Amino acid sequence: MTDKQPGFDTLAIHAGANPDPATGARQIPIYQTTAYVFRDADHAAKLFNLQEVGYIYSRLTNPTVGALAERVAALEGGVGAVCCSSGHAAQIMALFPLMGPGCNVVASTRLYGGTIQQFSNTIRKFGWSAKFVDFDDADAIKAAVDDNTRAIFCETIANPGGVITDLELVGKVAAEVGLPLIVDNTTATPYLCRPIDFGATLVVHSATKYLTGNGTVTGGVVVDSGKFDWSASGKFPSLAAPEPAYHGLNFHAALGGMAFTFHSIAVGLRDLGMTMNPQGAHYTLMGIETLGLRMERHVANAKTVAEWLEADPRVEGVTWAGLASSPYHDRVARIVPKGAGALFTVGVKGGYEACVKLVDSLKLFSHVANLGDTRSLIIHPASTTHRQLDEAAQVKAGAAPNVVRISIGIETAADIIADLDQALTAATGKSR
Repeated sequence: MTDKQPGFDTLAIHAGANPDPATGARQIPIYQTTAYVFRDADHAAKLFNLQEVGYIYSRLTNPTVGALAERVAALEGGVGAVCCSSGHAAQIMALFPLMGPGCNVVASTRLYGGTIQQFSNTIRKFGWSAKFVDFDDADAIKAAVDDNTRAIFCETIANPGGVITDLELVGKVAAEVGLPLIVDNTTATPYLCRPIDFGATLVVHSATKYLTGNGTVTGGVVVDSGKFDWSASGKFPSLAAPEPAYHGLNFHAALGGMAFTFHSIAVGLRDLGMTMNPQGAHYTLMGIETLGLRMERHVANAKTVAEWLEADPRVEGVTWAGLASSPYHDRVARIVPKGAGALFTVGVKGGYEACVKLVDSLKLFSHVANLGDTRSLIIHPASTTHRQLDEAAQVKAGAAPNVVRISIGIETAADIIADLDQALTAATGKSR
């Protein structure tokens, strides 16, 4: 590594990955340990007082997991990151230091169905709530913000429809109202977009998806931009006032731009226990090494397949934003200039039943509740991931009954198309 800022692919391989000082091992070892021996009592006290950075207990920190946090933070342009057990855990971890009973988050209507469920119902058990609005409408976002709002939340490329959020617009609104912007960057990855460049305070990932890329482990990451002033408004006492959960420490006063990261480790992981295991972190580190190469192929294949599907008379519509016909096409060059991702939905003529037949007729595609794998994947959201929503909410979320969600893999594009062709014939009774 040189003094010059390394490129994306260099960071994807080298960030957080120094040779092991004890053995010289070039690859990050899996540190399968629960606890770490302190040098002496003074060393232990300094670690617990956050006067020295080190390892205490693997619910909090682990060298393998720490290497992954450093790598994702470097790719996203953040100052620090916290890894946890899943993407859903990452969302709770992101909100945890910001929220309190009676507080709310303003969220986009275009979110993964599980996130809508988490925000609509589960977080109410903590005394939190969410307001869902159209994030294409800056005035609607502002109108939803009240004295109890503590964050604004959206996805870069919304799951399932592949809609690109105008992060320039949303970032300006967040700055104007003085609230942290949390962006789920799972489907874009930092290869296609770095939300911090658009004003995001925190970036969350389901590392289960493209970061790992091979469908082997679950994991989540929260990246901290280090740029938000937690002390400015008095709305974030866990970060900018004496924190009773950590012997009265004022994290922002003591740690500045690293306040969120250290609070999430010292309090969030300690008390919520949403810990990533070191073997899972190792798999994700291995996956990230080829992230740039994979995303380039994912996007190229998505373009080929989306254009083929759009021209198919058995298809009602394709939502891939890279298509010139997409109402979000103009955002590609501004928000995701390397491509519109590889996740989108397809409307199938014949409705719900045709979608079910399509899914059951595919041979190369895998029918799974996942995305971002090297393999091409498909699911019918209305009967699976979004089934907890009523039909009106499904339509609003881009998961209408006549829609399937496809995640385009890195196989040979002609083979992906051939599989879709035969399955569409079986589903609709018509050849192309």
